[in-house]
Amino acid sequence: MPTPDQIIEALRPVEDPELHRSIVDLGMVRNVEVRADGSVAVLIALTIAGCPLRNEIQNRVTGALVPLGVTTVALDFTVMTDQEREDLRIKLHGNPGASAGQGQAHGHAEGRKVPFAEVGSKTRPLLIASGKGGVGKSTVTTNLAVALAAQGYSVGVVDADIYGYSIPRMLGTDRDPVAIDQMLIPPEAWGVRCISIGYFVPEGQAVIWRGPMLHKALEQFLTDVFWDEPDFLLIDMPPGTGDIALSLSQYLPRAEVFVVTTPQPAAQKVARLSAAMAAKVNLPVRGIIENMSWFTGDDGKHYEIFGNGGGQELADELGVPLLGKLPLVPAVREGGDDGRPVAAVDPGSEAGLVFHEMARRIATELKPKKVFSASLKING
Repeated sequence: MPTPDQIIEALRPVEDPELHRSIVDLGMVRNVEVRADGSVAVLIALTIAGCPLRNEIQNRVTGALVPLGVTTVALDFTVMTDQEREDLRIKLHGNPGASAGQGQAHGHAEGRKVPFAEVGSKTRPLLIASGKGGVGKSTVTTNLAVALAAQGYSVGVVDADIYGYSIPRMLGTDRDPVAIDQMLIPPEAWGVRCISIGYFVPEGQAVIWRGPMLHKALEQFLTDVFWDEPDFLLIDMPPGTGDIALSLSQYLPRAEVFVVTTPQPAAQKVARLSAAMAAKVNLPVRGIIENMSWFTGDDGKHYEIFGNGGGQELADELGVPLLGKLPLVPAVREGGDDGRPVAAVDPGSEAGLVFHEMARRIATELKPKKVFSASLKING
């Protein structure tokens, strides 16, 4: 029969499905008892009462003990105390009061540095922008995020389109964020973590905020959410060049901008304004994405409903690559409405292949030119 120590070691690879850390290292395994009949009793401390993924934890614990010859697992649950949750939050996410008083300097939020602005952060923030609404920016953000996750990268999405939030529905997240002390755990779907004002506003209610409230919401999305340093953090920008664009340029001085447009000259000219905004705040535009490039009829012909050439013209003007041209297909729209992104459910489709190729190029061909290292210092 296995010993309690062997049981604990077998449970060490088991991760909390929200925090992606070992339940042993997180201090969630509170008691292990090996009984004479071959069964094992395990007490697990959940982070909060009513943990939405309790059943998943139970399945993972049971599955980890089967190879040891354990016939029956008697699993019981308790809940962490307020102090234990605070200690856990500090261990994982730091203490927001530690940097209080630093103000809102370059790349800082009130009371805490934005982690993705830090020198040495491995995360690449990608701002998905457009000059106008209706060009499919949120659809591109969702499917690019899913494609990057499918290629093995850790990915988060910030829905910064506060007034017109749509990422939760498009991504198909079916639960709200979980609060552990002062730390928010974002829900996850298709391997992508997501935060949006849509989780906090009653359905059908409009967000009517002035600039300072938008600024505060973005600050919390970047600093209070446990992102766990993903490889990529995609930000679904609102259309235009207003308060949110300016705030994000201050919070994320290392961000890269990708501009979404449609082929017609009217959209391309407006999309150019997003590039002009990026230039003013010293953020590099890394590529152009053209959406709704053509529609394939039943006769197999391509019909350029919105004209052609706008994306390539903008890319040539800015001296950046045209990353991809996306077809106008019902499956992309249906996937957004149903929370089943085409890049996830049909990666081999015409549109799915384009999304995955764009994700590959962003990850491998368009790496930042600057090298940031915390060990490099300039002595004055």
